[in-house]
Amino acid sequence: MFWNMMQMAGKMIPAVGTGATDVTDEAGAEVLDAAASATADAAQEVNRFFQFIEDNIPAMISFGIRVVLALVVFFVGGKVIKWIRKMVSRSFERTNVDAGVAQFVDSMLKFGLYALLIFLIATNLGVESSSIAALIASAGVAIGLAVQGSLSNFAGGVLILLLKPFAVGDYIIVTQEGIQGTVKEIQIFYTKLATVDNQRVVVPNSILTNNSLTNVTARPERQLDLKVGISYDSDLKKAKELIEEKLQADPCIRKDEDIKVFVDSLADSAVMIGLRAWVNTDEYWKTRWKLLEEIKLTFDEEGIEIPYNQLTVHVKPEQTEENP
Repeated sequence: MFWNMMQMAGKMIPAVGTGATDVTDEAGAEVLDAAASATADAAQEVNRFFQFIEDNIPAMISFGIRVVLALVVFFVGGKVIKWIRKMVSRSFERTNVDAGVAQFVDSMLKFGLYALLIFLIATNLGVESSSIAALIASAGVAIGLAVQGSLSNFAGGVLILLLKPFAVGDYIIVTQEGIQGTVKEIQIFYTKLATVDNQRVVVPNSILTNNSLTNVTARPERQLDLKVGISYDSDLKKAKELIEEKLQADPCIRKDEDIKVFVDSLADSAVMIGLRAWVNTDEYWKTRWKLLEEIKLTFDEEGIEIPYNQLTVHVKPEQTEENP
């Protein structure tokens, strides 16, 4: 130890003699040593990185090839799925299958084929099929709770296709929900309607199966039921004859069905005349509007009054007492 201290003192004595220049040289040497050490560490890390790349190049190339193949399979599979759907759609057209059934099957086919395609691509990328099955099983309960509404809509779609309360092209009314329109599409979870003013209404299938609905166009013919009021002072028989003439002259009224004109009720301010006739379903509204207009114009020409609600007040004269 003493010898070491003597050596350190011998080194320090020349340093004191040389001054600040030797101190600066030592600081520069330390900086160079630190830089050299950092450079060596960086070079070592770079060498490790390149060594890692070199060691894993075969695996990376293999994975890249699988990814490219997966993209190719997805693209080709999408084309094949479109071709299969088109072939099924054409077969439905040749066999005159109901449009709602065709749309429902097409939606199911699209969903199922794309699910199968994604499953095949996942297994091609190295994902074990048992792992996918375990994942589906573990997520089944959570998904089932989350999509209870969707499952009920799916069940509703199946019921609609089996029971056929309506078909594509029918005009339906769901009174409880205030929904009405012409059925355009019946899909897995939803049915699409078009209103009279051409608005699109998307209705969950569960609503259509859990509520009573009216299929207006289920039959090719529809009964026209109108009521017209005339005043008590008007000629009742003449009014009935005029209405019957209008019904007989209208080409849209079916002459092979009963045509009835009758007194429906005696209201407070009018005698209510009812008329019933049959028309083709697609001509119902235009016939209704045309008849109401013609009846009003004819009554005006013939002097038959169509009254409005009114109250007649009779004032009795005051009675004076006679003096005895």
